Amino acid sequence: MQGTARNPLVILGIDPGLANTGWGVVEQRGARLRALAYGCVTTEAHEGIAVRLKHIHDGIAAAIERYRPAELGIEVVYFGANTKSALATGQARGAALVAAAAYGLEVGEYSPTQIKQVTVGEGHAAKQQVQYMVKALLGLDHEPAPDHAADALAVALCHARLRRLV
Repeated sequence: MQGTARNPLVILGIDPGLANTGWGVVEQRGARLRALAYGCVTTEAHEGIAVRLKHIHDGIAAAIERYRPAELGIEVVYFGANTKSALATGQARGAALVAAAAYGLEVGEYSPTQIKQVTVGEGHAAKQQVQYMVKALLGLDHEPAPDHAADALAVALCHARLRRLV
């Protein structure tokens, strides 16, 4: 169900990463979208993997608890040349998905190309183009920072647009 004037749909977008997991909360009322909040869960490289994943889980759980989204959009892991990085991102993604499952959120998964295509109109858009369009589409007076949070808002926008198709 799309958000209506009486019953807005709140969507949490996640840009997973072991060092930085961006999150962004968007409210949808009909065709209108607005940002409610965004941020980033940052972990330290000197911490053990289990501690870092717990920080990510707890940070996402806190955002869910505070903003009460009904649905979550999350970026899928891109397996490029750096498989070590992809595995770490996959673990961060798993921590965020466990938090979503604990709160019963519906989940949509989107590739980087899908997210850029929906947000910018070009599947291979630069990060700066995504930030600019997130600002424009959500009517913000500034580009969201850090870029992980802007990417998470882009995931939430993508979910709002494609959720009925997945």
